[in-house]
Formats: sequence, structure tokens, C-alpha cells
Amino acid sequence: MTPFDLLFIALFLLAVFILLTAAWFAVRRDFTRARRILFRLLVGAGAYMAVVIVASAVLPRRVITVGEPQCSDDWCVTIAGFKRMPEGGSVKYTVDLQLSSRARRVSQRENNLAVYLTDARGRRYDPAADPSAVPFNVLLAPQESVVATRSFVVPADAAGVGLVITREGGFPIGWLIIGYDTWFRKPPLARLQ
Repeated sequence: MTPFDLLFIALFLLAVFILLTAAWFAVRRDFTRARRILFRLLVGAGAYMAVVIVASAVLPRRVITVGEPQCSDDWCVTIAGFKRMPEGGSVKYTVDLQLSSRARRVSQRENNLAVYLTDARGRRYDPAADPSAVPFNVLLAPQESVVATRSFVVPADAAGVGLVITREGGFPIGWLIIGYDTWFRKPPLARLQ
């Protein structure tokens, strides 16, 4: 958990308290005071969101290394290794991703995880379909880990190939927290060349 996560939680709780205070004044028919409180809350929320958006525009894309875990709470995904093999006019990348749980008491899974390769020109290469592959949303027992392998085929002329690990779908809580890979900031990239 980053300091910005804690800041978001604190500001969220403060906003709830302020909303309850405004509701209290509205119930007491002091609408002028309730409106003033709500206006200040909206100005504060707008300023906070402006900081979130500006931070996403100025922070550089994170570059991760093979073996560096990417965690969401107690659930992590790590690039355990990769192989690069020429195949005719293309190159096949086989990437081993270790899915692990740092939780001590509960089983858990991560939904909406997506991985893909990208090149220097910004082209996206999704993994080849493999019904026998371990799904990313596999239920992990406490302290358990599994390896999920994905294969990608890219043109031989693709330069600057890297793996992107991101979340697609679900509630975008990252859009509300400073420093997350949202708005204008691209998700982290692991170079595979």
C-alpha cells in the first residue's frame, strides 16, 4: 500500500463525514450552510482529481524487470521467465508468469488481469488462445503460487518488444488514486529484448 492509497482512504472517509454533516444541516433546514459545505466538498474533490490527472500526465511509464512482482493487495504476478524463438517470418515469445498469494488466511483470485506484448510502434499482440493454459483468475490458497504460461507471435521486424501486465474491466479504482497507471499514464512495461 502506497502513501497515496492511504491519502485516498483518508480523504474518502473525510468526504463521508462532510456529506453526513451537510445532511445533518439539511435535516435541520439550514440549507444555506448545507449548500456551502457541499460546494466546498465539490471544490476539494475537483482539486484532488486535477492532481490525479496531472500526475498521470507527467509521471513516466514504469519499466519493470523480469522477476519483479506486480502486486494488487496480497495477490501478485511475476514474470518468471521468457523464451524467444524465431518461427519463419515471425518470432514466438513464451512467457511464464508466476501467480502468487501473500495472504495468510484466505483464498483469493484476481479478476480482469490482462497481459499482452507491445512494440516500439505501439502495436499490441495478445496471447495465442490456449484452452489448457492456467487462467489468470485461478483461486489461490494462502501462500500458494502457480505458473501460467502464455505464448505470443509477433512479426520479426518488431523492435522494442515488451510485456504489459494490466487490469482491464472491473471498477477502475485506480482512476481515483494518485500515481496509478490510469488516465494518461500507460501501464508498466517489462522489456523482453
